Amino acid sequence: MKIISYNVNGIRAALKKGFIDWLTSADPDVICLQEIKAQEDQLDLSIFHDAGYKYCYWYSAQKKGYSGVAILSKTEPNHIEYGTGIEHMDFEGRNIRADFDGVSVMSMYLPSGTNSARLEYKFKYMDDILEYLTELRKSIPNLIVCGDYNICHEPIDIHDPVRLKKVSGFLPEEREWLSKFIASGFVDTFREFNNEPHQYSWWSYRANARGNNKGWRIDYNMATEPLREKLTRAVILPEAKHSDHCPIVVELTA
Repeated sequence: MKIISYNVNGIRAALKKGFIDWLTSADPDVICLQEIKAQEDQLDLSIFHDAGYKYCYWYSAQKKGYSGVAILSKTEPNHIEYGTGIEHMDFEGRNIRADFDGVSVMSMYLPSGTNSARLEYKFKYMDDILEYLTELRKSIPNLIVCGDYNICHEPIDIHDPVRLKKVSGFLPEEREWLSKFIASGFVDTFREFNNEPHQYSWWSYRANARGNNKGWRIDYNMATEPLREKLTRAVILPEAKHSDHCPIVVELTA
């Protein structure tokens, strides 16, 4: 099973940049999207169906043009869970889950801390989602939480860990939470296979950051511990350029 996670920074904008041709070439079984910035009725779903993804599930923010997540799949899931039942998360369209035989896949878009109010909200979301996932894993032990976590975990995951240590996304409290998240029973699948530096999934649009590879690794496919032995590959795809993020891949045996 090949799963891709991709913050597309607006699915309609990504489509104009060749997203469908790339998706057909990448050929995942399931793709989790974040920051779709669109309502389902604003999209021509036949484009995705023609590419092989007949099962498309969109969970948009109530605010138009903002946030939102989606899951596209070649095969029909057994169940789709829209949201978490936690109002502040669901209002912004930040979680959707597809349950398949043997594994469940969540697309998650964790808030960024762009100002003091949003940083306070980010911390609330972090606490609440960890509690939610801890409870969820009692009934769904085989879970992959794909998405934009908006946090770099270790110095290796950011291009300038010294200068950026007081910037949201690399704050000690955020990094500590991500360590706690992993310690609760998750595997950072990319680091299972790659411990090399300079591997990033997001770059600022400013100062040619992407061209100079001054990036951040803030996107993760986090798998629960029971899936560790089934993992076969995990990579980042920086050559895909439909967004300020790039896709990340995880593959596992059935």
